[in-house]
Amino acid sequence: MQALQSSSLRASPPNPLRLPSNRQSHQIITTNARPLRRHRSFISASASTVSAPKRETDPKKRVVITGMGLVSVFGNDVDAYYDKLLSGESGISLIDRFDASKFPTRFGGQIRGFSSEGYIDGKNERRLDDCLKYCIVAGKKALESANLGGDKLNTIDKRKAGVLVGTGMGGLTVFSEGVQNLIEKGHRRISPFFIPYAITNMGSALLAIDLGLMGPNYSISTACATSNYCFYAAANHIRRGEADMMIAGGTEAAIIPIGLGGFVACRALSQRNDDPQTASRPWDKARDGFVMGEGAGVLVMESLEHAMKRGAPIVAEYLGGAVNCDAHHMTDPRADGLGVSSCIERCLEDAGVSPEEVNYINAHATSTLAGDLAEINAIKKVFKSTSGIKINATKSMIGHCLGAAGGLEAIATVKAINTGWLHPSINQFNPEQAVDFDTVPNQKKQHEVDVAISNSFGFGGHNSVVAFSAFKP
Repeated sequence: MQALQSSSLRASPPNPLRLPSNRQSHQIITTNARPLRRHRSFISASASTVSAPKRETDPKKRVVITGMGLVSVFGNDVDAYYDKLLSGESGISLIDRFDASKFPTRFGGQIRGFSSEGYIDGKNERRLDDCLKYCIVAGKKALESANLGGDKLNTIDKRKAGVLVGTGMGGLTVFSEGVQNLIEKGHRRISPFFIPYAITNMGSALLAIDLGLMGPNYSISTACATSNYCFYAAANHIRRGEADMMIAGGTEAAIIPIGLGGFVACRALSQRNDDPQTASRPWDKARDGFVMGEGAGVLVMESLEHAMKRGAPIVAEYLGGAVNCDAHHMTDPRADGLGVSSCIERCLEDAGVSPEEVNYINAHATSTLAGDLAEINAIKKVFKSTSGIKINATKSMIGHCLGAAGGLEAIATVKAINTGWLHPSINQFNPEQAVDFDTVPNQKKQHEVDVAISNSFGFGGHNSVVAFSAFKP
């Protein structure tokens, strides 16, 4: 996510969880096993030759996706969500949750008709910030799709099942109301839930408390790169043997006055109030900023060994990921694209994938002037041929869901792998000449995905890339 206004402040590099690069090779004995393909070497950002990548073969360290859950502007059902994306429907509309008439931006991907019935009790439904509600509902729905709903969850070792759902903004409604009460009524009128429901780790904590999951539990907050950071860290917990299963992703609920006003102040938002549904138009020459969205996207990630032991429904494989920092500017991308291109290269190395194997990219593509082209230029540094790669922009339909964006986009990526259909990037009217990829403009396309990557970048220069493929024993 990039604003249109510069600043002299610089961010320090993050200290992400890293996994040792040396891996042991083991054989998986299955009746349908296929030999691993040989991969060509590729050049890293440091220009040193990297040996031919090898995918993980140890079933204890291979990470598979067994469940997906979400809360979105298109509802809480994964299949219905992807059907809406495939149809090219826009979820952007005028905001009616509060009076936005005095804001220069008056629209967004506002969720309407959300229900937590069956997932959150009445008392907590009234108390919890929407950010926390979205997390809990998406997490429980992900477990249901992983065949771990209800009492079935008691069949696993809960001491080795963790939760890592992050958020960029946290419980913003609770925070905003607490500050307002302090100013208008004094400190005695601040809710005792003000701190617990505002802090970013509480979504993961409440989900674990509700379900009795005692494994690794925390949140990561790296702005709009949050979800991918969570996937990357969760997978590394599994690979190191610290967890058999992780519920991971992102949640966000920032379409409130202070959230909208804050991004307006950054001059980051589109102001196409006369036609909100065409406002999010990544790569289009007339783009004028991003569109706020909200929701949650969560994956159930397991070691292959654990998933096979319980007969889990495996929907995809997480091959690898990477995170790094531009170390350049609070909001603007590096002009040379080095942060993003090196993050993609590290992701491919971690995944054991050569650039030639990647044929689908779910782009960050926020519809900002600088960010869209910076991402394209970075991609071109890694992938020397664009002819076989298709790129699309989920944000063109649901807006930019901030810390939840990568979660919702990971689900779209996995559905593309499962269905063989890529959703369109809508609002492609007059694309930038530099974008010489097939962006799946305005109409869905059939495409057999070999390896997919999903990009997410955030304020502070945080870059994150994750790679997925169909599961093959």
